[in-house]
Amino acid sequence: MALSMYTASVPVFQHMLRNLAHILDKGEASAQARNFDPAVLASYRLAPDMLPFTRQILIACDAAKNCVVRISGLEAPKFDDQEATFPELKARVQKTLDWLATVPASALDGTEDKDVTFPVGRDKTRTMKAQAYLLNWALPNLFFHITTAYAILRHNGVDVGKADYLAGGQ
Repeated sequence: MALSMYTASVPVFQHMLRNLAHILDKGEASAQARNFDPAVLASYRLAPDMLPFTRQILIACDAAKNCVVRISGLEAPKFDDQEATFPELKARVQKTLDWLATVPASALDGTEDKDVTFPVGRDKTRTMKAQAYLLNWALPNLFFHITTAYAILRHNGVDVGKADYLAGGQ
């Protein structure tokens, strides 16, 4: 049975982004309950050379959106990347989910062997077949950034667990 590029991408992106929205809700609620400014969490990073929490959220959204765009050739909305607060970050996740909901399966299915060229770092590109790009680059990238956001919250005492990561938005 052939892999459906749509089924392997859009529903997975939607599921994980809903879970991301859920952990954002928990992070904001935790800050309020513990009486500190949520901006502390928004700017937190696990290591000095890692991007802060806000960038993890923005990159997770872009990973989903850009993957679909690169494989399908559809036009995607442009986002300003200025989101800094929990409400703004949650709105960014929702805008990404709203756009993904407009993507028809026909835009992705049958693209497995399409060449996809994408940026790697500031001045390099890489080309992969669409199926390999989805499975070996785009999905792991999405999971990395959502996991990092989760780890930042968990490290800072937010009551999130595996169930929140895997099924929090359900």
